[in-house]
Amino acid sequence: MLTIEITGIKLENPLILAAGILGSTGASLRRVARAGAGAVVTKSLGLVPREGYRNPCVVELEDGFINAVGLQNPSYRNFMGEIEIAREANVPIVASIFGGRPEEFREIATAMSGDVDGFELNLSCPHAEGYGAEIGSDPMIVEEVTRSVKSATDLPVWVKLTPNVRDIATIGLAAERGGADAVVAINSLRAMAIDVESGYPILSNRFGGLSGAPIKPVAVRAVYELYQALKIPIIGVGGISSWEDAVEMMMAGASAVEIGSAVYRGLDIFKEISDGISRYLKRKDMRLDEIVGIAHSEKPTKMPEPKHSIKRKVEK
Repeated sequence: MLTIEITGIKLENPLILAAGILGSTGASLRRVARAGAGAVVTKSLGLVPREGYRNPCVVELEDGFINAVGLQNPSYRNFMGEIEIAREANVPIVASIFGGRPEEFREIATAMSGDVDGFELNLSCPHAEGYGAEIGSDPMIVEEVTRSVKSATDLPVWVKLTPNVRDIATIGLAAERGGADAVVAINSLRAMAIDVESGYPILSNRFGGLSGAPIKPVAVRAVYELYQALKIPIIGVGGISSWEDAVEMMMAGASAVEIGSAVYRGLDIFKEISDGISRYLKRKDMRLDEIVGIAHSEKPTKMPEPKHSIKRKVEK
């Protein structure tokens, strides 16, 4: 009931581990896959090892996180052995890759094409100077990077978009023109936290990326706008922690969803969400593909009262 094929990759369910969450080792990727993820995305990999920012690099909030890890990674070359370990779980593996220039993305994609099932281009990290959102906010660069990678591999190429722009659809269209097979929306929102006792920013980098439940409405809006503008599939990510969140994202236009911060509650999250979606579809007597983009259809004349609506009190 939940099996899908997206950009030529077959998934047993539409739930994907998001980049940067338990994707640092092959063993952790394998563990997530065996817990029920339909596919896994590695942490973002670059040409050379990066130490990232010094601690503190993560602030835990009541219902989310602000992180500024700084694209810490061992380099794609040193990660190849981890991919072999992750392969033991028999689920698709998508490599998240980053670079400062199109040539860097192309070099990594060329080298890794025989080892993974697809690529997710990190053009959206909000806290790494010279990478991520700094280049992913420019439609011309997004198109150029995407085209460069597509010319280097026959594998599916997903482009992860930043929400920290005025018009995300413009960036999505640039990725589509460059040949992207899908877009992933969204990465974290640029944010910060200050210690009230010392008066100083908590993160060593001062600024980081906000993730978790607070960004879900932003992600839903972004997916909705992209669905209206693009012809290629959208993978929704940002604040999904329940089957209702996943269904909402799909109704906005996502063909699949990625789970990130919610994984910290436990790996049972994948089974909980997939089981919840299955029950929902059975109750509604619908197929999974029938709910994708349903929020864009014309409203029926009689609609049930929205579950979370706030009625305005009118004074007499």
